[in-house]
Amino acid sequence: MNAKTIKNITLELGADLCGIASVERFQDAPVGFNPLDIYSNCKSAIVFAKRVPTGSLSAESCVPYTHVNNIVTMEVDRIGVELCLILEDSGVEAVSIPSDDPSEYWEAEYQYARGILSLRHAGYLAGLGVMGKNTLLVNEKYGNMIQIGAVLVDIELKNDPIVDFTVCKENCRLCIDKCPQKALDGETVNQKNCRILSNFITERGFVLKKCNLCRIVCPNVLGSTK
Repeated sequence: MNAKTIKNITLELGADLCGIASVERFQDAPVGFNPLDIYSNCKSAIVFAKRVPTGSLSAESCVPYTHVNNIVTMEVDRIGVELCLILEDSGVEAVSIPSDDPSEYWEAEYQYARGILSLRHAGYLAGLGVMGKNTLLVNEKYGNMIQIGAVLVDIELKNDPIVDFTVCKENCRLCIDKCPQKALDGETVNQKNCRILSNFITERGFVLKKCNLCRIVCPNVLGSTK
């Protein structure tokens, strides 16, 4: 199995983007969140993404946006598991990383969670895009409307080049100023403030994404404007 073959398989499984990052690229990851902390035999990370339908951004109700996000997240997880099975049949050991939950790290006081691997940073290291001030990964073609997944493997694969384009203009503060919870500062997100709307729990127990302004107001929501 080489990088080209694996990327083609991943796209055939339904991904819209796929890139490769060697484990050496993750040397600056926080302690405990390096691919080697998750899977000690890791040599490479296969990082992929699927587009999120954009029509839901125009809906007056937050339910369609929540719905498509949930479905796409499940699809990304499905791609990861199916890719693992194909790789294992070829003699490659593979570990699938969840696109969202579950995770382990939690600071209750600050309502702060971390996935076992930062998929946004993995996407950057695999050449899928660059980080915006809204902390979302922005792809040149699909903008910030993507959901990311990853599979860690025990073989060395050819790296994809890290992309280098300016996604946020220096004086742009749209996402920061429009955030109703004042959760953004251009570099990080205050999860405690953000969760009130991004993970709103109804009386019936449904979890709704009631706010997506950081995506909508971004000039790069549907692709890089450079």
